[in-house]
Amino acid sequence: MTARISDIEKAAGVLRAGGLVALPTETVYGLGANAEDPTAVARIFQVKGRPPSHPLIVHIGGAKLLDDWVQEVSATARLLAERFWPGPLTLVLRRGRRVPLQATGGLETVAVRVPDHPVALALLSAFGGGVTAPSANRFGSVSPTTADDVRAELGDAVDFVLDGGPCEVGVESTIVDVTGEIPTILRPGGVTREDLEAVLGCPLAVPSTSRIRVPGQHPSHYAPRAQVVLVEQEKVVAEAELAQELGHRVGVFLPAAFADAEVKAHAVVQVPGSMGAYARGLYGFLRELDQQGCDLIVASLPVEEGLGLAIANRLRRAAGPRTPV
Repeated sequence: MTARISDIEKAAGVLRAGGLVALPTETVYGLGANAEDPTAVARIFQVKGRPPSHPLIVHIGGAKLLDDWVQEVSATARLLAERFWPGPLTLVLRRGRRVPLQATGGLETVAVRVPDHPVALALLSAFGGGVTAPSANRFGSVSPTTADDVRAELGDAVDFVLDGGPCEVGVESTIVDVTGEIPTILRPGGVTREDLEAVLGCPLAVPSTSRIRVPGQHPSHYAPRAQVVLVEQEKVVAEAELAQELGHRVGVFLPAAFADAEVKAHAVVQVPGSMGAYARGLYGFLRELDQQGCDLIVASLPVEEGLGLAIANRLRRAAGPRTPV
């Protein structure tokens, strides 16, 4: 834990005063506000440029606090909370009275999780309440995984940046709808579908759309300034070199299988063979290619198993509706 106790106490004071705090979690850095303060919550939307209909996640300090924030906790929700909290899993349940509609995008459901980061948990304990915290970046852009990313993205719009070091997971939490009889994955993330299915003993669907709005469903999300183009793995090098010849400043996500290939491009990122390392570095890779002045990024999707499912989801959103896979 890199943050000092005095930093955590200061951040808790900022939250109590209605301010915004950038806080580290195991997934990405969040832009936090007092979850029970509608004015502070509204400021999150203003700073991010986020549509007010786009719901936020409420972060709490432990699974035992879940009943304070929702109307009813099903046996399935209780099981998942006990197994995966603290951790990168968000549960969607019926909104309790403590949660203002400003935090839920006007919905009667609320997304809740317990972050697995010592600084975030220390802040939640010192603050003594819930914290709404979407990723600490402009709406639709690349999520931050370091405190420096937050400062570069949001600057003085944040009242206090709590530095907890680089994020360990690197992609956002998995969101699971547990409002009905059959749980559904609304957003793949740091807890894999396979781990969830092993605990629940049943297969889980990952629909492309859902009746419940949740973070990360916008057609273009997690996007760098450069256009992201997705192609089949064996075509990455050829497509990148063609685009470079046509005058683009091309960045390449070079698959691990082609580690020894020489690519005629403006910048090359070697994709790790480990999906954990890839997820941890994904947003940093996108930021790096932006910083190197690329206007087009050529990448391929990993096998959609384990964390590969979350990575593929983020790359599809980064590419947006412009590029068919």
